Amino acid sequence: MAAPTLQQPSFLLANLKADSTTKPLLQRCHDLVKIIDEYPAKELHVIFPWLVESVFGSLDGIIAGWNLRLLHSRSTEYNVVMEFLNPSGPMMKLVYKLQAEEYKYEIPVNYLPGPLKACIQEGVLPDCPLFHNKLQFPLSGLLTLNIALNPFEFFMFNFAFCLITPKNFPPGQHGGSTDSAYFVLVDIYLKYFLPSEGSVPPSPFSDSRGSVTAPSPRSSSVSFTGYGVHSPSLLKHHIFHQPSVNADPAAQEIWRTETLLQMFVEVWLHHYSLEMYQKLQSPQEPFSPTEEHVLVVRLLVKHLHAFSSSLKPEQLSSSPSAHSHTSPLEEFKRVVVQRFVQQKLYLFLQHCFGHWPLDASFRAVLETWLSYIQPWRYTGEKTNVQPDQNRTENRTIPDKWESFVQENLLMYTKLFQVFLNRAVRTDLVNAKNALMVFRVAKVFAQPNLAEMILKGEQLFLEPEHVLHHRQPRGYLTPGQGGSYLSSRQRVVTDMVFRVKSHVYALEGQDCQYKQMFGTDLRGAIMKLIQIIAQARQTAKRISDHSSEVAANNSFLSWFGLGSSDLNSTFPGAEPEESGECLKKTHEFLDRALENLCQIFKLNQGQLTQLISNLGSSQDDGNCKQLPDCIQSDSGLILTDLGRRQIINGLRRFDVPYQGDPELQPIRSYENALLVRLFYRISCLVNHRLGGHMEAVCSRPDFLGRLGRYYLTDPDWTFRLRQSPTSRQTVERSRQPRLSLRPLASYRTLLLLLLLYMLGALLSFGPASSTALILAGGFLYGLLVALFGDKLKTH
Repeated sequence: MAAPTLQQPSFLLANLKADSTTKPLLQRCHDLVKIIDEYPAKELHVIFPWLVESVFGSLDGIIAGWNLRLLHSRSTEYNVVMEFLNPSGPMMKLVYKLQAEEYKYEIPVNYLPGPLKACIQEGVLPDCPLFHNKLQFPLSGLLTLNIALNPFEFFMFNFAFCLITPKNFPPGQHGGSTDSAYFVLVDIYLKYFLPSEGSVPPSPFSDSRGSVTAPSPRSSSVSFTGYGVHSPSLLKHHIFHQPSVNADPAAQEIWRTETLLQMFVEVWLHHYSLEMYQKLQSPQEPFSPTEEHVLVVRLLVKHLHAFSSSLKPEQLSSSPSAHSHTSPLEEFKRVVVQRFVQQKLYLFLQHCFGHWPLDASFRAVLETWLSYIQPWRYTGEKTNVQPDQNRTENRTIPDKWESFVQENLLMYTKLFQVFLNRAVRTDLVNAKNALMVFRVAKVFAQPNLAEMILKGEQLFLEPEHVLHHRQPRGYLTPGQGGSYLSSRQRVVTDMVFRVKSHVYALEGQDCQYKQMFGTDLRGAIMKLIQIIAQARQTAKRISDHSSEVAANNSFLSWFGLGSSDLNSTFPGAEPEESGECLKKTHEFLDRALENLCQIFKLNQGQLTQLISNLGSSQDDGNCKQLPDCIQSDSGLILTDLGRRQIINGLRRFDVPYQGDPELQPIRSYENALLVRLFYRISCLVNHRLGGHMEAVCSRPDFLGRLGRYYLTDPDWTFRLRQSPTSRQTVERSRQPRLSLRPLASYRTLLLLLLLYMLGALLSFGPASSTALILAGGFLYGLLVALFGDKLKTH
């Protein structure tokens, strides 16, 4: 809207609020662009908090805003929103315009992540420099504390918080898509403010003062080399004695880069306290990330690896002389992953591994972890690829990544062990779960990786006295009074120190480190291999059973010549557990076994013997046995052994239809009209003659056997006994009754038609043919009644 120049700010805000309910989004964006261009910062300052809330939604989730997490490229509003929120667009222009005037905007401390809020409420200064010198102390006390953020920080906080705010999405819609406007904006902001090539573009806005001023820089006591170094002896500063701030002109070059990253990390990852984790305590206010949240975190991890890997080769060295004259952005690239992300991501993944449901949605968490521990995938360099006979790729990891593996040792070893605990409790017959096990095994089977992890563990297990002789970092050449031997000793000592510092910082000084290549974990690996072998056999059995059913249910099944069993498919089988998916399961598990053998140097002979012993103990006869259970008045009750047998697919119940057989759903090979007609006739006969039929069937003589053949179904009763059914259901199924439902089957109708046609060819009339058919049926019943028991004994 073109606003008059004499309009007061309060009128401007009131008009914008009124327009938000009457005008479409396209028109509102067009009006906002004009307002941002024409109005001075003093008047725009009033509408800025409302505008941010109207875009990203309120912090309490009541106001939905523009629903960026539901807005997709196929929407007509998508391009308008993306252009408005672009890093060089109108919204960011407004941010820079207000930034030049040094306005502040308050955020209640209650909306900060749990550990941050706890630190501030306890009067302790947070370790993140972003929140230093930002506290506002109201007269009412600490419980209503606010933090005062500059416009850029305020904008990025609300943008980041939008991801974790609980939203009441419309029915049938939910977040989580990687093509949503929010996901794409995160990617755009990361590429813009953390560029892999070049520097951060300057602000497109210049006010009358000439340039946009940066916020107050970090405290002089908090530098890149200090931030995020999680030393156990790190002293906490009291909140009421915040350090003074000295201007650092060099740091102003990347203030937006640093602010954006710290805001993303704190809001998305910092929900779990290191102290509470080391004490094995649960957070007071547990935070459960969504799959959409994890996907955005993975995007952040991938970009940070690409960002840090773009560091110039001459800056990769850790020696001070190598980067004493580097630009702040290059220095930031060198330390960004270790200093800013490692600890919080480790706790975030630990929580997800321990609390995420045991289903296929865990794939998002898994891929985030695998993305972090494979930074060499995001360098843009071509690695040495050697295809093997199993159509997999063995990528040799360059030696330069050895230091990364060592400084992130727990990311590899501890999280692998936690994943192992999940894998043995997961249904590996499901192709999606089998794929996750294969993915992990394939990643850790990459050449050089296992050796790098083993070397890191060896460095950590070095005796403590090695650190006592540790000399200051730096490398002296022989000409400077040193020696090549002493330089090598310093390198090894420095590596030992870094690995120990990393482990002790995350796990505590008194941690009991469990080796990934130790004897304890080797036993767990053998258990996983056994479960994988069991899952392979179960998948094969289901696949074979499905193939038999598919073969039986051919074209003739339309006439009822196929299986008529309602439970012809494997009980409990999901749609993913059939056909091609089961073949994929077998393939994934086979390749996972190969990779695990390669990682842990397992003896192929012992592995073959283990699998063969498992196979011999699970023959077809064993598979048909019931799980271990006990009989009670209410039916069969599983024991603990029986539960394990079912979970591992060793044994199973045959769970048939447990209701009235006459009321089973009408099949495709049955005539619905005849089924209903014969059911009414049967009910009428059973109601009137039920007592007589029960008396006949209870007789021990030949007439009783003949009646039981026609009026009961012994096979149905036997199947109920082999399933966890109540005794009342079994007793009810034994009651004699007349069932005419087989006559409604197209198979029976076709057979009768053929018999009548044969009778017509032999010059028999309909009445004569009917009499012969009834006589034949009766004679067949007589033979079964006379000789059925003898045939069963043989």
